[in-house]
Amino acid sequence: MYGAMTAALLALAACSSPYEGDSATGADVDGRTIRPVEGCGRTSWTDPADRSPNRVPARCEPGAPPAQPLPERRSLTIATGTLSAEYVAPLQVALDKGEFAKEGLDVQLKVLPTPDALPLLAKGDVDALWAAPEAAVMNGIGGGFDIKWVAGNFSPDPASKSGLWVRLKDGESAQSVPMAGRTLGTMIGKGSVIAYPMEKALKKHGGGLAEIQYRQLGSADVLTALENGGVDSAWLLDPVWRKVDGEPEYAFLGGQPMGEPLGGMLYGRTLLTEDVDAGVALLRAYIRTLNTYFATDYKQNATFVTYLSKLLKPDKSLLRSTPSLQMDWEIRAGTTTRLQSAYASQGAISGEPLPESRTVTRALYEEAVGHTP
Repeated sequence: MYGAMTAALLALAACSSPYEGDSATGADVDGRTIRPVEGCGRTSWTDPADRSPNRVPARCEPGAPPAQPLPERRSLTIATGTLSAEYVAPLQVALDKGEFAKEGLDVQLKVLPTPDALPLLAKGDVDALWAAPEAAVMNGIGGGFDIKWVAGNFSPDPASKSGLWVRLKDGESAQSVPMAGRTLGTMIGKGSVIAYPMEKALKKHGGGLAEIQYRQLGSADVLTALENGGVDSAWLLDPVWRKVDGEPEYAFLGGQPMGEPLGGMLYGRTLLTEDVDAGVALLRAYIRTLNTYFATDYKQNATFVTYLSKLLKPDKSLLRSTPSLQMDWEIRAGTTTRLQSAYASQGAISGEPLPESRTVTRALYEEAVGHTP
């Protein structure tokens, strides 16, 4: 799949981004002047090198950054793998509450898996992708396609146990589970961002990404396969892990790192080079949505949980059963380097790792909140 994807991307023309090589700051880049933004001060930016688990995400005041409507309305399409997952909630809320419209943007959310969306992003048929810098994305960039990760999405709450679960064998304990040779049930398979947290968890238990046998399963089949012995371990998402939590025959080995988003908004050349104003406006609306509706523990607000359950369509009790996500628009330093290392361990990518200057730009969200170095 990855080879075909790379070939498709190589066939498409790539342009250089005005922010290329500037993943750390966004001040006065190619004539784009960064000005202070009302409601966004010192707390609207954190040091990208800070990966402490208890890092407080960047925040502006509710309603900030204020809208700056484009001179002419612009229609944008954002591809996403699902419309019902909680991590897509900020986009759904921004659309429903008119935050995109305030910027002069007519936004459409289109359901497409990442492998199908990438060629469309390359051609400009979709303008942004709400996903993650997976192996397919890295392979595309390595092949010459101009795409960058421009904003984060979330990290888990410390109380969450979304991640790698294993069925214990006789005599095993959660502290020592030999993982080499075991089968893993997952919806994604090789090349997903979960490879990074999985690698960290497996190293603690005598295994590695290359020593696991992967079984790609449908979302409804992962837990069933773990329970009936079809697989030895599984990557369980919210709220599925609740089904095995506390059961003595299962152990949680680890999940996504605290304080480090592994996905979010990806742009192609359209919003990176051809219409940067629209690219900044889209992030401004997204960031304003986080500051207004997701700044704190949003599940403490019963009215808002009811609203989300109607918007996302899950059962309200299921939505309440897991802690709030730590919504976070920023990108930590070195995340794509760590991801590529995990992909290489799986054999999902080859060659030298791409530098962060080719995979990430923070310039657009820094402009949106008025951050200068």
